[in-house]
Amino acid sequence: MSQFDFSELGPDLILDAIESTGIYPESGLLALNSYENRVYQFVAEEKKRYVVKFYRPERWSNEQIIEEHKFSLELAEHDIEAVAPIEFDGKTLLEYGGHRFSLFPSVGGRMFELDDLDHLERLGQLLGRIHNISDAKPFEHRLTINIKQDLIEAAEYLRKSELVPRYLQDAFFQDLDKVITLSCQHLPNNLKNIRLHGDCHTGNILWQLGSESDDAVLVDFDDCITGPAIQDIWMMLSGDRQQQTLQLDTIIEGYEMFRPFNHEEFAIIEPLRARRMLMYMTWLAKRWSDPAFPRNFSWFNTDKFWEQQVLALKEQLSAIEQPLLKLGY
Repeated sequence: MSQFDFSELGPDLILDAIESTGIYPESGLLALNSYENRVYQFVAEEKKRYVVKFYRPERWSNEQIIEEHKFSLELAEHDIEAVAPIEFDGKTLLEYGGHRFSLFPSVGGRMFELDDLDHLERLGQLLGRIHNISDAKPFEHRLTINIKQDLIEAAEYLRKSELVPRYLQDAFFQDLDKVITLSCQHLPNNLKNIRLHGDCHTGNILWQLGSESDDAVLVDFDDCITGPAIQDIWMMLSGDRQQQTLQLDTIIEGYEMFRPFNHEEFAIIEPLRARRMLMYMTWLAKRWSDPAFPRNFSWFNTDKFWEQQVLALKEQLSAIEQPLLKLGY
């Protein structure tokens, strides 16, 4: 488990790091919702708003972070609505006081609305445009989604962590093994991997009001990854089967205005959901030694939480067993 915490990253160090770039904050630092890194918004002397991100050590290598930055800058060069880091003398990844950090322009906007079909179609169009650029070349340093391997490794980590209460272990791991087995049975053989945002959910999408039209803007490429295109879509699906079918139909309609979509990828929507469930549990387990995690996720190390996960696994097993989603709502 990670032994690192951000206790040494105090206000003075943060301000000194920002000022080392030649930008001088006028306002205080507003902490944004991020537990993996430390992210703050501020207003500079020229009245522009910025966001500074301090990266958690040992999570990503310098090469991986720079590759993330190059990806978002590449999208911005193609007029894609994505927030890219600011370059200082050709560098986007900076260092001060033993901490790596980057600055970004602060972008405002309304929350993305899943029940707005126009929003979903516009998002599909944006993702189609992004994936056209993504497909031009591969990542060299970022991780690659491997559903089978990721599920097995996460399950093994949870077994070794001994966080699951003893009285729940049999039920939890039996259902978990069934989820893994059934998920692997759904994996098509012809999946194509491309560069992805990787964490495309409503919290990472802003809806900006423009003079001519409204646009969806993607933020936070911290989890960009190589994988199948559906990874950037499935987190937009919620509600009952009828609702999810309509949502998927709307997104794909927008997507295919710019790029064809392999409908066989619908088979891995629920396996990807299972993967995210397991990755979330192991993420909390690996970060439990960071004081910020027990303070903000106190429910994680409780019997009630793990009882809920047993039920969640049963529900996910049922979801995987359902017929695949198909277009044509």
